[in-house]
Amino acid sequence: MKNLIADINKSFENRVRLGIMSILMVNDWVDFGDLKDTLDLTDGNLASHITALEKEKYIQVRKAFIGKRPNTSFQATKEGKQAFQEHLNALEALIKGM
Repeated sequence: MKNLIADINKSFENRVRLGIMSILMVNDWVDFGDLKDTLDLTDGNLASHITALEKEKYIQVRKAFIGKRPNTSFQATKEGKQAFQEHLNALEALIKGM
C-alpha cells in the first residue's frame, strides 16, 4: 500500500505557515502588517514563521522605506509555489485515497 502522507511537506504542516503560503500564492507582494492582521498573529509569531519559510527559500523578503517608515513585504518564490502546490496535491490525493 502506498504511503499516503509521504508527499505532505512538513514546512506547511503548521496552520500559520499554511496561511502565509495560501495568501502569498494569490498575491504578488504582501506586507508584514497585512499578513499579521489577516492571520491575527503577533509580530514575533509571524516573524518566526516567516524566517522558517525564508530559510527553505519558499518566500522572498523585500525591505524598503515608504517615506521614512520601514516596510517589509513578502512574495512566494517559484520554488515555494511549486512546493506548496505539491503539498496541496498530496493533501488532495490523501483525501481521495481514503
